[in-house]
Amino acid sequence: MIDQSRLWDARAAATYDTPGEGMFAPEVLGPTVARLAELAAGGPALELAIGTGRVAIPLHEAGVPVTGIELSGAMIARLREKATADEIPVVGGDMTTAVAGEGFALAYLVFNTIANLLTQEEQVACFRNAARQLAPGGCFVVELWVPRLRSLAPGHGGTVEVSEPGYLLVDTYDTLAQQVISHHVRFDPAVDGGREARIGRTPHRYVWPAELDLMAQLAGFRLEERWADWDRSAFTADSRSHVSVYRLMEGTP
Repeated sequence: MIDQSRLWDARAAATYDTPGEGMFAPEVLGPTVARLAELAAGGPALELAIGTGRVAIPLHEAGVPVTGIELSGAMIARLREKATADEIPVVGGDMTTAVAGEGFALAYLVFNTIANLLTQEEQVACFRNAARQLAPGGCFVVELWVPRLRSLAPGHGGTVEVSEPGYLLVDTYDTLAQQVISHHVRFDPAVDGGREARIGRTPHRYVWPAELDLMAQLAGFRLEERWADWDRSAFTADSRSHVSVYRLMEGTP
């Protein structure tokens, strides 16, 4: 089994933040924080895989008490450069088992991170761990991409997801195991004609929305809403990602 803490090491933590750009862009973060603050409804929130605080810090600044769980010590250290333990407490550990408290109004897992759990069993355990820490009637929000299997050409096992100066993203699929390897190729076109490149690879287990819903049911949740994005746009057959809001059913232990 791949050790995820080794993937998210000091090097990854040092280069993870891209202030004002990509997933840190205001047009991405703004709607994310606004929706989560609405769902917290004045109560405390738990972020699974809190990382360097991309979402937790602006959510805290919006007045929502946030606690995190994070496997990578390097990512926690980067977060601590921006927020103290009094401001945003973090428990080090695996999001399938680590407990940060109970009675949270909201738990959330964003930016495809549930796919970092590479087995179905681990993904179900993540739902159950979230349920254990929520107050009755609390909600669990999962942001996840939709597998791009329709993009696979016959006889080919990969897709080019991003192609831009200095960066290529190629995803290769093992459809039997529901595994995806993302190959991140970075190079500088201005240096030596761009002939030298650095390659990083990250593994994922892809999950269809219907399978995710069944995992939620096993943990005592029901699907309340599903959007294509944080702006509440409609989820359709052509959507490339979704934000799913699950409500913990009354009486769930």
